Amino acid sequence: MKIALAGNPNSGKTTLFNSLSGKIEHVGNWPGVTVERKEGRIRKALTDRNEYMAIVDLPGAYSMSPYTEEESITREFVQTENPDVILNVVDATNLSRSLFFTTQLLELGIPVVVALNKADLISKRGIVLDAFQLSERLSCPVIETVATSGGVGRGLIDLVDALRQVEGTKQKKVLSVNVSDAHSKQEAVELEKKRYEKVNEIVASVERRAVSSHKQTLQDTIDRVVAHKWLGIPIFVGIIYLVFSISQAWVGPFLADIFVSWIDAFYAWVEGLLPETVSPVLSALLLDGIIGGVGALIGFLPLIMVLFFSLAILEDVGYMARVAVVMDRFFKKIGLSGKSIIPMIVSTGCAIPGIMATRTIRNVRQRRTTAMLSPFMPCGAKLPIIALFSGIFFADASWVGTSMYLLAIAVVIVSGLIIRKITGDTSQSYFIMELPEYRIPSIKRATVSMLHRGKAFIVKAGTIILVCNAIVHILQTFTWDFSVVLENAPETSILATLASPLAFIFIPLGFGIWQFAAAAVTGFIAKENVVGTLAVTFAVTNFISVDELALVADGSQVMNVFGIGSVAALSYLVFNLFTPPCFAAIGAMNAELESKKWLFGAIGYQLATGYVLSFFVYQVGTLITTGSLGGGFIGGLIAISVFAGFIIYLINRPKGSVILSKRVHMEA
Repeated sequence: MKIALAGNPNSGKTTLFNSLSGKIEHVGNWPGVTVERKEGRIRKALTDRNEYMAIVDLPGAYSMSPYTEEESITREFVQTENPDVILNVVDATNLSRSLFFTTQLLELGIPVVVALNKADLISKRGIVLDAFQLSERLSCPVIETVATSGGVGRGLIDLVDALRQVEGTKQKKVLSVNVSDAHSKQEAVELEKKRYEKVNEIVASVERRAVSSHKQTLQDTIDRVVAHKWLGIPIFVGIIYLVFSISQAWVGPFLADIFVSWIDAFYAWVEGLLPETVSPVLSALLLDGIIGGVGALIGFLPLIMVLFFSLAILEDVGYMARVAVVMDRFFKKIGLSGKSIIPMIVSTGCAIPGIMATRTIRNVRQRRTTAMLSPFMPCGAKLPIIALFSGIFFADASWVGTSMYLLAIAVVIVSGLIIRKITGDTSQSYFIMELPEYRIPSIKRATVSMLHRGKAFIVKAGTIILVCNAIVHILQTFTWDFSVVLENAPETSILATLASPLAFIFIPLGFGIWQFAAAAVTGFIAKENVVGTLAVTFAVTNFISVDELALVADGSQVMNVFGIGSVAALSYLVFNLFTPPCFAAIGAMNAELESKKWLFGAIGYQLATGYVLSFFVYQVGTLITTGSLGGGFIGGLIAISVFAGFIIYLINRPKGSVILSKRVHMEA
């Protein structure tokens, strides 16, 4: 049996899918989280032993008349892939909104079972709902469910039984309204108006509310503060600061110290297993290149996991959707909408799904601009870099990570304005979002989300980063004639000779050292490589313990390890956060932008942005701390002037110039 799981966004559809299939998919609180369909099998605890029931989680939709990309996916699947049964998830607390879509599904001729989800909240809201009467009015089974109750979930066994019973039956039509038969737009509007009237009639006959929906609730009161156009910003800053304090300064380092001790013990254990006759080169490759390099990165895993857990809690409680509302007024100024913030929030976990989430944006220019700007948000791969430099140079100061997120938002807003000026687009953007209700966060869901993201981090560390660290160590060990590099002449290595020319262009940024240049280059493969490469090139296996680095309050001892001060370290952090993302994310950009001109323009702009920001951080920071400008100021200023001049030319280019194709202009 093939079951199509369809329903409105925020109806608990994906949560119900997880409960039925046993799979843990991403559960978000905004429309468009399920960009592509997900398929699973109803777990054996709910079915007979030899029974196979496939269930497909379709994107959230409000109507079978597609307005968004996700609604198009839902409609295409239902109409072309012939599911045996449609399982329609209806929010029991918002029946009038949900039944419009339900009545459309009932007209397709496919058996429908309605899951009346969130049934546990009905009595708490003072709602009396007659599920039996609703079933009679819709002429289909209606089963009350609670997908978040754990175990097999309330009503899930009855729901699976109902799916079995309706398979192969003919669905009765509730009303003879078929918009596809309309001969004009006006006629279609009249038919849909009749549908609304029918839905309201059904709701009035099966539902009684003790509290009028027009009265202000506690949630409304909270939203007036949290989503306030002015108060929302400092509240957001405070929450992000608290999240970084917990992950980077309080709980994270405590767990990291324990974790690093295990890595050090593993390092010593492997070292003890190696015979004395083993080649020093092979020994160094295994211990320092592979275990040391990967171990230095894995040492930050507890900090990252705590951050992932905190963000999952914020998402589950319903706060992240409020961030989109708060930011909408700023995004409108740059020709985007609050819907563009959704891919950017997703990008804080990983830029790849964030970029892919832009396909829900209908306007071509807005979609491409969002895909181009989403990688500026600090993703999970960039968190080890933030943790490394904030921990070593700024004594785990929470303001470092918080300021990087705020800087990212500022960069997105300014960049969006620049792109709008370049493209000459003046279209207005509109944003409609249904805010989910506040709820007590699930520790289980937050833990699963944390483990899912942590697993991806570990897999990358054990594959791509391991190989890169091994290659970096080999290049650092040998000269071009394949002789071993002398201990007092590391600059003769293959790696040093390749990275030194690149280090020259980083002098105005404060880190014109070949080790940092090499780490920046490997960071384009995977951002985590920055930490791994620094660990290999500087022969440091423990970045967590400040004792190993002999760190003191003023940071002077760090100069002996890395050769740069705190201002240059902040500059290097900014450079790596705001230059192009990893190769995989660039591939996702290529797929979503659908234009080589936009792709290369995006990469060039991201490179220039990282360089400009890093230049100003180092030069201004050096001027404040020492009273003079940093080295290479003139050369860096010339490079920035060229970039600024090119941007000004694009904005003020002659009207006959064509930057984008006519097709893109027309679509935008």
